[in-house]
Amino acid sequence: MRIALSADHRGYAGTKQLADKLSAEGHSVLVLGDISGPPADYPDRAWMVGHAVAEGKADLGILLCGTGIGMSIAANKIAGVRAAVVHDELTAQLARSHNNANVICMSADLLGQRLIEKIAEIAVNTTFEGGRHEKRIAKIARLERGEVLSE
Repeated sequence: MRIALSADHRGYAGTKQLADKLSAEGHSVLVLGDISGPPADYPDRAWMVGHAVAEGKADLGILLCGTGIGMSIAANKIAGVRAAVVHDELTAQLARSHNNANVICMSADLLGQRLIEKIAEIAVNTTFEGGRHEKRIAKIARLERGEVLSE
């Protein structure tokens, strides 16, 4: 799988370790932005990863910031991105299988490295179930286009 990764300064260490792990597992990992130390604003990093996913350069995006919330808000402003804050194995699995999330956002401050890696593993290995969830994803796409929804 092609995976785009980035983080603000709160998630640098976790992103480096996650990139190494995913690469060792045979994934094509694209680390976007300088994750070597200078402070970074999360909207810039969310934009980089979101555009890589929306443009088809990556199959999945993974973002780390202090809580994951800021990254999710920013990434969801990009058409074609369905970003979800995930905080455990279940939310990662459901975000991918039910919501077809193509970007997952995690907390670098609240999750340990082992859990970050486990969540990423689940996200990488979970596919969208389709079926009854298809119509909801279609409604999300309509919202992106500015259409009005009605029951």
